[in-house]
Amino acid sequence: MQTKTFNQTETDRIIEMAWEDRTPFEAINFQFNLKEQETIELMRRELKPQSFKRWRKRVQGRSTKHLMLRSETMNRFKCDRQRQISANKISKR
Repeated sequence: MQTKTFNQTETDRIIEMAWEDRTPFEAINFQFNLKEQETIELMRRELKPQSFKRWRKRVQGRSTKHLMLRSETMNRFKCDRQRQISANKISKR
């Protein structure tokens, strides 16, 4: 499999999206053309070993990370109370 290359901003955004509970792998695939397995490989490569283990334990079997497993009432990628994210920084209100 060929490794895709991303700049630091894109890599940071992929990692951020992967950590978010409500952002499914399909959203990462849509935005960055990374399949779930490629996202896992990127996380393994970019995170510290313990951080990667913590992330894998968190997302494994989580229904919100897969569109097909989600309930029909969940139609957002983020919590409605979450602040808007722009340029990888949380904007002030």
